[in-house]
Amino acid sequence: MLLKDHVALITGTATGIGEAIARLFAQNGARVFLLDRDGDGNRAVAESIRSEGGRSQAFAGDVRRAADIAPVVKAAVDQFGQIDILINNAGIFPRRRFLDVTEEEWDEMQDVNLKSMFHSIQLVLPHMIARRSGRIVNISSVTFHMGVAGLSHYVASKGGVIGLTRSLAREAGEHNVHVNCITPGAIKTESEARFVSEEQARDFMSRQCLQRRLGPLDVARVCLFLSSELSDGMTGQCLNVDAGWVMY
Repeated sequence: MLLKDHVALITGTATGIGEAIARLFAQNGARVFLLDRDGDGNRAVAESIRSEGGRSQAFAGDVRRAADIAPVVKAAVDQFGQIDILINNAGIFPRRRFLDVTEEEWDEMQDVNLKSMFHSIQLVLPHMIARRSGRIVNISSVTFHMGVAGLSHYVASKGGVIGLTRSLAREAGEHNVHVNCITPGAIKTESEARFVSEEQARDFMSRQCLQRRLGPLDVARVCLFLSSELSDGMTGQCLNVDAGWVMY
């Protein structure tokens, strides 16, 4: 029960990594507030968590809009007077060669993967500062350390996440707020299947030190570490969860 009675807001929770984080946090005693634009899927996850004895509430909303995030923050603060943990996980992953990317596609990528974190952190951080306590974990991607063709708009957004993490850690540290980042590698999720073929997935795994497919729980466990007292001496850090694909 590493997060007993902690209050956590997690984005992108209807499937994949976000769902795994929500479930693991609830199993470790957290009260979890879930936000995803897939309202039905998100409610199903919250109901499943509650059926297993966890404490969860689901909200439908688009992370690109601060007005959709604000009600979740308000609900958490009104009910419990605090938000201890913010997990910025929501993101999109469409592949497109750079010269084929439209301005609208570029803007959507930056808005979902990066600007959404601007919105959520601006809404949550004042509450953490007031209590002189908080953990923010941003989900980036190991592709930033590699450079990947066909993903320039995605890699640019995920690089921005790392930059935001590092600079914010400098500002928030004096208020005892920890800000860290995770860079997942090839994670087997529902969304990955839409963009990555089985052949590509096998190729990715062949480049890893650990010869197995990683799943959402692998990322969720590191997120739990960064959200608990186990990482009290860490901030501004970026942790690879990629089975040893990239080392830096």
